[in-house]
Amino acid sequence: MSSSSDSCIVRHEPALRQVLLSTEGEDHMVSVQIFGQTLRAIVEESELEVPINGQTTVKQLIEANPAQLGPLLQYITSREALITINKKIGSEDSVVNDGDIVKLSFQSRTSYDGNRDIPT
Repeated sequence: MSSSSDSCIVRHEPALRQVLLSTEGEDHMVSVQIFGQTLRAIVEESELEVPINGQTTVKQLIEANPAQLGPLLQYITSREALITINKKIGSEDSVVNDGDIVKLSFQSRTSYDGNRDIPT
């Protein structure tokens, strides 16, 4: 009886190995959407597909893709960009996973700083 269970394991092992090998080479991507003329002007794109290697943060995603996203870092660190991930407000430390949609919108300091009067 043990020999039949062993043969059953042997039959499933190649299939499992094939599944593991087929997922290893897959590209993991994140969609980054850029809103506002200020951010679009520095990135020159309104939407980008960016590869990721597993779980990362918004800041790490930008730092890992300097050619595409590098100029955005100054707006992220100065809090002049609103970050959302899958329709939820995030920050530079928010976790990003495969298939997520990251949206970056420019916001000037005067638009959210409660200490200043907004000109009319």
